[in-house]
Amino acid sequence: MTTDAQVALIPPFTRETAIQKVRKAEDGWNSRDPQLVALAYTVDSKWRNRAEFITGRDQIVQFLTRKWSKEHEYRLIKELWSVDSPRIAVRFAYESHDDSGNWFRSYGNENWEFDEAGIMHHRYASINDLPIKESERLYHWPLGRRPDDHPGLSELGL
Repeated sequence: MTTDAQVALIPPFTRETAIQKVRKAEDGWNSRDPQLVALAYTVDSKWRNRAEFITGRDQIVQFLTRKWSKEHEYRLIKELWSVDSPRIAVRFAYESHDDSGNWFRSYGNENWEFDEAGIMHHRYASINDLPIKESERLYHWPLGRRPDDHPGLSELGL
């Protein structure tokens, strides 16, 4: 069953519906479920993620499976930067650690383009990694969805 909120998350996006779309994407990625996340992208979706080029849901699932096998305790915050329907620009930061316990905060920007059904068909991501000490972590919620009362990027000064 489709709810009114889901129907509103198709182009043309307003600022409000774009913010909802960004949060929905954040929630999906924080699930760390590659199959679930891949459903937000068209079957022939095209990505550029850092220097990797990915096409289609199968490659998205493979990419995310590899990613989350290396990035432990992954927690992400996304924030709307701009909307020009059917395109949305997002900035984000996530924290994770590697197998050796080295923590990182990864900052980036994403440009998204959606089809008429509100499914993303292009995603371009630029990402930089900053080594941090565990004591510098800012994301401490339990793994999964960021709580509604947890500060966003702007409130955290990121």
